[in-house]
Amino acid sequence: MWLSVALPAAAQYADMLSDALMAQGALSVSVEDAQAGTAEETPQFGEPGCPTTPLWQHSRVIALFDGATPLATLTAQLAAACQACGIELPDALAIEEVAEENWVQLTQAQFDPIRINDRLWIVPSWHDAPDPAAVNLVLDPGMAFGTGSHPTTRLCLEWLCDELQTGQRVLDYGCGSGILAIAAARLGAGAVLGVDIDDNALTAARDNAAINQVALALRHSREPLEETFDCVLANILTNPLCVLAPLLTARLAPGGRLVLSGVLESQTGQVIAAYAPFIDLRAGAVLDGWVRLEGARDQATGEVGS
Repeated sequence: MWLSVALPAAAQYADMLSDALMAQGALSVSVEDAQAGTAEETPQFGEPGCPTTPLWQHSRVIALFDGATPLATLTAQLAAACQACGIELPDALAIEEVAEENWVQLTQAQFDPIRINDRLWIVPSWHDAPDPAAVNLVLDPGMAFGTGSHPTTRLCLEWLCDELQTGQRVLDYGCGSGILAIAAARLGAGAVLGVDIDDNALTAARDNAAINQVALALRHSREPLEETFDCVLANILTNPLCVLAPLLTARLAPGGRLVLSGVLESQTGQVIAAYAPFIDLRAGAVLDGWVRLEGARDQATGEVGS
């Protein structure tokens, strides 16, 4: 059993209060939006190169203490932490008991097999495959992005199921967990290269490829990339996709097809404009406000088009 204590804090005090609570014996501390679940809730997300809000103007600092801590001792610890930050301890404290749980089991229960279509499923390792006759990718949630649940990933997986031809060479740029690269290999690609900027992602992709018994080539984005491919996939975000336009289009072989995801519908024009000097893109599919953009290089001339 643990004791969970919630303390309100303005943005400028949240980090300081977190450190002070840890110094007073808290086992863990987290910060959340005090207005979460209301019309004033402030999402925290962004893209590389875009500034984000420094925490929330009205934050809630959640501290976890040993359940055996006497109330008087706990109150004194909280008061000392607040005093160290120059803020007042609230008169009414929000203290809750937190029962011990099988956190692994609870976490696993949140992830069920994901059906992409009749041909492809994403199955966590602790589940049996719902359809043994389908292509079943074994993939567990981890540090690297990509479990098949996000619309952008699903859009790319659907494209691979419908459009990938046996023996084609595939580049998955920004491979994350390796889900698209592994799917391409399992769906019949002849050779697959995954590229990422994150060493942890490359490690995850390598491990996932081994679990799924497929051969992937993996490379850090700082390494040279000179090969051309029949299919280039990039499921990233709008800003890096725009920056990567010259690199990704240069990697298309004659007849090669480019598939981009991670783009909101409202950002479609921005990405199409960024790629216009290199290739004509069109919206191939939309899911939950996210769009998949597609383009192709001419088979005979090597020129680009949609």
